[in-house]
Amino acid sequence: MAKKVRSTSPLVSLNVRYIDPEGAPPAQGLYSHAAKVAAGDLYFIAGQLAVDDEGRVVGKHDFERQFQKVFENLGTVLKGLGCTFDDVAKFTTYFVHSQDIEKFMKLRAEHFPKLFKGGKFPPNTICVIDRLVKEDFLLEIEAIARAP
Repeated sequence: MAKKVRSTSPLVSLNVRYIDPEGAPPAQGLYSHAAKVAAGDLYFIAGQLAVDDEGRVVGKHDFERQFQKVFENLGTVLKGLGCTFDDVAKFTTYFVHSQDIEKFMKLRAEHFPKLFKGGKFPPNTICVIDRLVKEDFLLEIEAIARAP
């Protein structure tokens, strides 16, 4: 018997549906508790960083610029795979400063409605770690996406 769900995303992608199961507590940001992914190929996308086409760090000490560049790079990778943000099943976000979480929530609230068509957003796990591959990076985001 299928479990009841409190809400699901409108049918934006035939492959990924975001779900908040009945009885689950309210999400603490713009994310869903789960994603139902239709059987098919998955892409495991490496953590994207704020780097330009030459591999240089973008936005040293500037969280907002790094956020924008990380999502721009994610969009480029998704497009190269024939996907859009609506095909993302899950994000994992890494921070080096816990103080940046509030900035992330604010920027996500501004940008996600433009990136995702259905008004619902993929599950996201946030981790605060000691450092990333270079000390100048403030965040890194990896994704799992369902191939269209």
